[in-house]
Amino acid sequence: MKAIVYEKYGLPDVLQLKEVEKPVPKDNEVLIKIHAASINHLEWGFVRGEPFMVRLWSGLFNPKYRILGADIAGKIETVGEKVKEFQPGDEVFGDISGCGHGGFAEYAAVPENLLVLKSIGISFEAAAAVPVAAITALQGIRKGQIQPGQKVLINGASGGVGTFAVQIAKSFGTEVTAVCSTTKLDMVRSIGADFCIDYTKEDFTQNGQRYDLIIAANGYHSISDYKRALTPKGTLVVTGGSMAQVFQSMFLGPLISLIGSKKIINMGVAQTNKKDLTFLKELLEAGKVKPVLDRRYTLREVPDALRYFGEGHARGKVVITMEQ
Repeated sequence: MKAIVYEKYGLPDVLQLKEVEKPVPKDNEVLIKIHAASINHLEWGFVRGEPFMVRLWSGLFNPKYRILGADIAGKIETVGEKVKEFQPGDEVFGDISGCGHGGFAEYAAVPENLLVLKSIGISFEAAAAVPVAAITALQGIRKGQIQPGQKVLINGASGGVGTFAVQIAKSFGTEVTAVCSTTKLDMVRSIGADFCIDYTKEDFTQNGQRYDLIIAANGYHSISDYKRALTPKGTLVVTGGSMAQVFQSMFLGPLISLIGSKKIINMGVAQTNKKDLTFLKELLEAGKVKPVLDRRYTLREVPDALRYFGEGHARGKVVITMEQ
């Protein structure tokens, strides 16, 4: 089979399209013919080996995973002897980072507990855009213990996590304010944002508005800036953004949360699970969430896709489609 392989850290040029051995599923695994995959910050960090802390997962000196790709959607070709939930021909999607990645390839062998059935009305591309980004958004919102009618602000609302966070927060009955750049305002309005703030023209931490929950999917503000924009019992959940923003939430957040009424939470790595994937599938089926797809690339174009993703201007998700 064809796959995108890399042997050393560096710019996306280190990725090469190669012929590799087709995987054989174990007893508890299914063999999937992949139709689509998508790109997350996970892959961008793993290719470069930066920031250095990602090498704790990806390999200290050389890459641990030769084939990247966490989000996949495809059709099952064969099943292992102990597989009970799926059968050949089923269309599925999921996050396969828990079994060694491998989504940038024509086939993958995946444990059945990492997958859910894809609805017929949802395209492979849309399904592949969901797992990592949407689960990050969902779990971040849940950590904020948000209630219907409360006010939520999404900083970095036009990216992969942000576009899902806007829609999921709306599905919970909240009032959502989206923060993004000028050229993306219309897009975030189209997915349900009640209010939009152009960060190039206005600083939401300085305008006097207060929010019950802030999801920092991107951005660079200090923790003190975010605190100022929270209600007295509000919560900040940091899922991404600048390293300074992430580290402050990691090391100062627990102390601030302990001594005050405002909560600062570092999301860390989202924990993909079947229950949350099924919940998101139901939101998709109900039309409450629709993946925002920016650009599509073929498997051989994965290096170009990562270069584009690394520029930081993607609207929603960047998707990889296989040449069937």
